[in-house]
Amino acid sequence: MVMAVAALLPGCGGGANLGQLDARLQEIKARPRGRIEPPPEFKPIATYSYAAHKLRPPFSPPQDQKLLEVPEGKPVEPDLSRPKEYLEGFSLDALAMVGTITRPGSALEALVEDPSGSVTRVRVGSYMGKNYGRVVEVSAGQLALVEIVPDGQGGWVERSRNITLAD
Repeated sequence: MVMAVAALLPGCGGGANLGQLDARLQEIKARPRGRIEPPPEFKPIATYSYAAHKLRPPFSPPQDQKLLEVPEGKPVEPDLSRPKEYLEGFSLDALAMVGTITRPGSALEALVEDPSGSVTRVRVGSYMGKNYGRVVEVSAGQLALVEIVPDGQGGWVERSRNITLAD
């Protein structure tokens, strides 16, 4: 063990390399120091006053008094005592207008296909769709109807819809 310690001691002593190391450090310290550029100046951003938090949330019903008033005349509501027609069992998205047909001396009728593939004749005054849609016009290229939908406040409102001829 004494021999191992004696062999390692010469490595701890100073040597010629220590002088070279000191010279190298002095050379590095003598070099001119680098210059750090100042940080860029930031221009102030114009402030914006956000005022939308004072407005009505987009999914809550409107509180405008004009919208809450019932229009003059007969209030809009579906006739629940009327027997349902066949095409009222389908949503309007599931129905497609596939053509028109007419007989001499009668009005133009539309041909509407349901999801099962059967075709039904529809004329002005017929009902279709789940929202009490009543056909108000049949033309060669489209079928116009008026639906009665809930207004979200316990009442009903009319909404126009069109079904165009399928390609």
